[in-house]
Amino acid sequence: MKGKFIVLEGIDGCGKTTQINELYKWLPKSGLINKNRTLIKTREPGGSFLGKEIRDMILNNNKLNSPSILTELLLYSADRAEHISKVILPALQNGHWIISDRFSGSTLAYQGYGREISIDIIKKLENIVCQNIKPDLTIFLEISPEESILRRKNKVADRIESEGLDFLKKVNHGFKLIALENNWEIIKASEDLTSIADQIQKLLINKFSLNK
Repeated sequence: MKGKFIVLEGIDGCGKTTQINELYKWLPKSGLINKNRTLIKTREPGGSFLGKEIRDMILNNNKLNSPSILTELLLYSADRAEHISKVILPALQNGHWIISDRFSGSTLAYQGYGREISIDIIKKLENIVCQNIKPDLTIFLEISPEESILRRKNKVADRIESEGLDFLKKVNHGFKLIALENNWEIIKASEDLTSIADQIQKLLINKFSLNK
């Protein structure tokens, strides 16, 4: 039986990492995953061995090594192609479950709406890269750009996080449009952590309990 692919999306600071960690602890005990299958926690960029090196190139704050907008897009695409080929596809084919911090929706939001690269070009590129792999469930954790910046005020920002409020507003607008277009599940990430975790668990139970 093919495994399940779950993705959490949202702007920086929305709580994806926290909720993925909670989900990673809860899912194996939920009864949704067959006992002879495993749960894999991963992320983009950086979900494969090569991807870790690509992540360093993309997010490094050294302005002398800053990639052009087009190079940035292609680096994200290379990371995703490797991630799918070496991690996601083999796991799904063997019936394992995957939780990923970001997937192709982030490229549309950040490089399409944020960087203003042609959405059509990005979608054509993703058709090549994704190899017909689509998440079984994508959850969009929605917060305001202002809240995002406030939550990250004591954190050292990477190159993308350093782009500022106007850029983040464009990205957040993009996420909202993408979420509606693709029927993502939307959860208000301004709520308390326990409430968000409970909502995510209910979504998974409702979607996957009949497909064990």
